[in-house]
Amino acid sequence: MEPVRIVQGRAVPLPRSDVDTDQIIPSDWLKRVERTGFEKGLFSEWRDDPNFVLNDERYAGAKILIAGPNFGVGSSREHAVWALQQSGFQAVVSARFGDIFRNNSVKCGLLPVEVTAEFATQLMELVTENADLELTIDLATRTIEAPEAGISEPFNIDETSAQRLIEGLDDIGLTLRHEPQITTYENTRPAWLPSLSS
Repeated sequence: MEPVRIVQGRAVPLPRSDVDTDQIIPSDWLKRVERTGFEKGLFSEWRDDPNFVLNDERYAGAKILIAGPNFGVGSSREHAVWALQQSGFQAVVSARFGDIFRNNSVKCGLLPVEVTAEFATQLMELVTENADLELTIDLATRTIEAPEAGISEPFNIDETSAQRLIEGLDDIGLTLRHEPQITTYENTRPAWLPSLSS
C-alpha cells in the first residue's frame, strides 16, 4: 500500500446522502475474481444518466470526491473502495461515513476525510461552481483547505488510522513489522508442533 500524506487536486461533487456500497459498486461486480477493473462499475447504474457528474468532462482526473452525509453505508464490500481508487480517487470527503466503509478505506489506502456538515456543503457548492478548484488535504496536520477560496478546516481521524495511512501499512504490512518476533517464535517453538514449512 502506498503511503498517504498529502492529497492535492481537483474534486467531484456528489450531493447525495446515504450513498450505500451497492450504489458505489453494484453487486453484479462482486462476481469478479480479479482485483482490477472495478473502475468500470463505479456508480455504474447512475452513469447511464448523461447528466451524472462523473460523465461531466470538467471533472475528469479529479482525485477527491466530495460526498453527502452517510457515504458508504450498507454492506462491507471492499470493492467499493477499490472502485473509487481505480477511478483515480485518493480521498473522499463527507460529513459522515459508514463505519465499515471507513475501516475498509483506511486498510486499502483511501483517505476518508470527515468534516462538519457546514464545511462539506460549502465545499460542494464551491466545487460545483468551479470544477478547477484545487483542494489540499494534509494528513499530518489533519487539515483540508481550498487556498483559492480561502477556506480550511481541521478534520478528525483516529491516530492509528492516520499512522497506517502515513506509513502505507495494510494488514500484512502491520504484521510484518513484527517479523523479528515471529521469526524468533518460529525458531524456538517445539519441533513436534505443526509448522507451515512442513
